[in-house]
Formats: sequence, C-alpha cells, structure tokens
Amino acid sequence: MSRIGKIPVAIPKGVTIAENARRVVVKGPKGTLELDLRPEVAVAIGERELHVEVSDAGSKQRETRAYHGLTRALINNMVRGVSEGYGKTLEIVGVGWNAQVKGKRLALNIGFCHPVEFAIPDGIAVETPKPILIVVTGADKQAVGQFAANVRAVRPPEPYKGKGIRYQDEHVRRKAGKTFGS
Repeated sequence: MSRIGKIPVAIPKGVTIAENARRVVVKGPKGTLELDLRPEVAVAIGERELHVEVSDAGSKQRETRAYHGLTRALINNMVRGVSEGYGKTLEIVGVGWNAQVKGKRLALNIGFCHPVEFAIPDGIAVETPKPILIVVTGADKQAVGQFAANVRAVRPPEPYKGKGIRYQDEHVRRKAGKTFGS
C-alpha cells in the first residue's frame, strides 16, 4: 500500500464530502469540487476524516499503489481548496509593463506591439492590487497553477536583464553580459 495513501484526510468544519456513483463531491465555503474515482480505489467517509482504500486484488500491483496515493493527495487538495483556497502571485518586471483586469479578462501590456489578453476561467479570481502584481486565487489547485503558468509563459524572465513575468518568490539567475576585450 502507498505510504501517502494510508494517511487519513482530515475534514475541517464547514466542509462536507459525499460519494455517489464513484464520484467524490467536496463542498465548502470556497466552492464545490468533484473527482471521479478509479476502479482500483474506494473511499470510506467517517465523521471527521476520510480514508482511501485499495481493492485486495490490486494491492500488490505497483500501478494500483500509485493510484492509492494519488487519489488521497487529490482529495486532500480538494478539501484544503474548498476550506482555505489556493493562490499564486505573479510579478511583472519591465519598464512600462503592467497588467489590469477588464471584466472577465486579464490584459497584459508587456512590451509587445499589442496587449495580450487572457480569458479568466470560472472558479478563478484574478486581482491586480498594483499594476505590476497579478494575484490568482481559487479553490482548485490545478486550475490556479495552470492559469498562473499560462500567464508566466507569455514572457518568462530572461537571465540578462531580468525582465519578464515571474512568480513572486522565484529567484532568477542572472548572467553576465558580453564583455569588451581589447
């Protein structure tokens, strides 16, 4: 059995978990998330914790053990997402570069001849407290991370001047430029 899969998932107050037809539904103050279960795993929902169980026939197979741990991790992320939420902060480095939210779209002015616009998906909130900061929040960890990665991929930080879009806690290794030799 998976070491991660054996650990029970704690269910905080205000969060409800239900299973019907091999689908786990997690509801909380930040939203509702769903997960389809694989046939190798099942869940046992208790009063304040949830256990992920694996079928006896597949308990020896490596793939089944991997699904055991993966399912537990995904459910734990769902519980944390609907109770606390997830967030990523992006920072824009460049003279005159900025971002702004226009309705359900994020507009970036980052040195191209045209502004780059992104449609903000449902379940994700995007704020720009400063023109050079983008705060992405939501209940779904994967969706928040993917949207932040898509925004960063438009203009990743370059190593010579450091210009680009980076995560707020990201360290960019700087390179020395060309030197003039005589």
